[in-house]
Amino acid sequence: MIRLFHVSDVHFGREDKVAVAWFDALVAAEQPDAVVMTGDLTMRARSSEFEAGLDWLKGLGRPVTLEVGNHDLPYWNMIDRIFRPYHRYHVVERIIEQPLDLPGVTIVPLVTTRRAQWRWNWSKGYVSRKALAKTLALIAEAPKDRLIFIAAHHPLIEPHTKASAQTHRGAEAIAALAAAGADAVLTGHVHDAFDIEHKVEGHVMRMIGAGTLSERTRADPPSFNEIRIEGDAFEVVCRRMTTQPDKVLPVEEPAPA
Repeated sequence: MIRLFHVSDVHFGREDKVAVAWFDALVAAEQPDAVVMTGDLTMRARSSEFEAGLDWLKGLGRPVTLEVGNHDLPYWNMIDRIFRPYHRYHVVERIIEQPLDLPGVTIVPLVTTRRAQWRWNWSKGYVSRKALAKTLALIAEAPKDRLIFIAAHHPLIEPHTKASAQTHRGAEAIAALAAAGADAVLTGHVHDAFDIEHKVEGHVMRMIGAGTLSERTRADPPSFNEIRIEGDAFEVVCRRMTTQPDKVLPVEEPAPA
């Protein structure tokens, strides 16, 4: 069995230190095959926040793939945001938005952040045609005998959560990824967990969201997802920092359009 720890939205600068220590202890004890971090490593993309977050990732001691979230782009410095938005990631550049190959599963990145948009709220998701084409090319290069998981920060289609993603071209991306053979899209951003099944022209693809290890919780307490893969089947267990037992997330239907 392959086990992935899917974590998101730690927001260093507003991280829940108890939750981060809880996660670290589980990684050390259980040694998952990989950690998938789907963005918002920091709160305001400050140097001190990146330093703490990057030290944390390196300290996990497991294979890691990292997506960039909207909070990881410079917020106040427009020159940095437009011309060098990722420069503070240079220490772990080799794991940013990089495919990760494991026995039985390939994890492929999809960029859903944008430096600027033609709408007021730049925190919302945006799938550019260039980003989608790059992801589709990586899917085409992946071994054919593996599951294909897409790692992105924003949910591509609105989940049943309090927060929204409102991802531009999200539905177009879902259709293209499903047609290309992707099995799931792993996301964050909304700070609550979900597992939603989308059926696109005969292909089934799941959109899976992880919670947060930050102080900025919503419906759920601090949590992350454990994805357990057996052959071509997989289940998602939401592991919450409570006294309640871990629970397999039910696979839901999409919200009505």
